[in-house]
Amino acid sequence: MSLVLDRTARTDAPILDVLAERWSTRVFDPETPIDEAALRSALEAARWAPSAMNYQPWRFIVARRGTEAHERLVGALMGFNQAWAPAAGALVVILAETETADGEARAWAQYDAGQAAAHFTVQAHAEGLATHQMGGFEAEALRAAFDVEARFTPVAVIAVGTLGDVDAAEEGLRQRELAPRERRTVAESLLADA
Repeated sequence: MSLVLDRTARTDAPILDVLAERWSTRVFDPETPIDEAALRSALEAARWAPSAMNYQPWRFIVARRGTEAHERLVGALMGFNQAWAPAAGALVVILAETETADGEARAWAQYDAGQAAAHFTVQAHAEGLATHQMGGFEAEALRAAFDVEARFTPVAVIAVGTLGDVDAAEEGLRQRELAPRERRTVAESLLADA
């Protein structure tokens, strides 16, 4: 990769380097296989996310590039995600068990699955992997492609792999990658701060 990207967030208060440096790319190396040890570590981090009453309501579907599972998962992605996400070394679906096998509702399951996704992405970054979480997928197509029970709700798809060459990306994608990282301030997010 000829361009060295420094995507470190400019924060208003100190945060952990692994958080400040993590960002969501859409440019993945389409040749490098997924680093299996790093992927295992990311899944292990997700396993240790906090959950209400320790129910651990998350489940994962892991589909490596070049497999039939990957093709099926790509088929469930929507719009622009189908253009860039297939280059990632793997696609990981985060699902929430929103209802037990006995029909008991799990009110916090999606929140807890989101925590598992966050732990996954932070650990992946610490292991040298790039990630991008997506909400642009057809849940029912994904369910059908993997015969997922109705009690499991697909929450996100995470593209994970080796960062690609941003210089070689098509211009529209390249501009998105190089655009400044922006967030509203903490004060703008606070509804109350007594």
